[in-house]
Amino acid sequence: MEILDNGLTAIIYLACSFILFLVGKVFYQLIHRNVNVKAELVEKDNFAFAVAHTGYFVGLLLAISSAVIGPSKELVVDIIDIFTYGGISIVLLNLSLIINDKLILRKFSVFKEILEDRNVGTGVIEAANAIATGLIILGAVSGEGGSWLTAVIFWFAGQLVLLLTAFIYNLITPYDLHKYIEMDNVGVGIGFAGALIAIGNLIRFALMPDFESWTESFINVGVDVGIGLLFLPIVRFLTDKILLPGSRLTDEIINQEHPNIGAALIEAFAYIGGSVLITLCL
Repeated sequence: MEILDNGLTAIIYLACSFILFLVGKVFYQLIHRNVNVKAELVEKDNFAFAVAHTGYFVGLLLAISSAVIGPSKELVVDIIDIFTYGGISIVLLNLSLIINDKLILRKFSVFKEILEDRNVGTGVIEAANAIATGLIILGAVSGEGGSWLTAVIFWFAGQLVLLLTAFIYNLITPYDLHKYIEMDNVGVGIGFAGALIAIGNLIRFALMPDFESWTESFINVGVDVGIGLLFLPIVRFLTDKILLPGSRLTDEIINQEHPNIGAALIEAFAYIGGSVLITLCL
């Protein structure tokens, strides 16, 4: 009987998650009325948009997961919590896309690059921003002891950290991030995307424990993110010396007629892999 009850409960949670996923899909279309999703994906075969939109779905999945995981209460209470926090997560995720357009990639229009120029590098960064934000929301919502307000504040703090990450990444690379992204350099976009996801993962890890106090939570975030930001230039150096022996990462990405996408993927992997190792060691 208990197995049957657990199975039925799981089906209900799955149905709630599927409904939220559809809500997230519709909400995206409502706030991006100038974007014809079907036309971009099916008629125009816009790969840059497909990458960005897939990243949005991954971020949406992570955000919705934050509302589902955690200790179970009464079924009705759980369903109310799932739709409450799931709805908030969808709004926050879409706000992060606006922040990405207006602040992180402020020197040009993200949607123009993706929809008109079909800039895959920009699409990759848009996808990474959504995934990083989904990870942040997952950490902010999943712990016990907080409320919707703590989730919103931690999301906002996470967006500030992603802005800081963009600034620091631009400092540690010997090229102008915005310039080469606007020039359709996919390799530059992939490397930066890896850094965003890596920092998002560290923020998630810092926020996962139950909420005790603002001081404790922000100290956790500060320590983990501080380690991650210090680790970025070290990882880039090690990628040059160990993962790409005999080659310079910068030469492979910007000093060739066609950027070495493979080298950029290795750079992105190094950032994300490094963040995973940090979470395992802390």
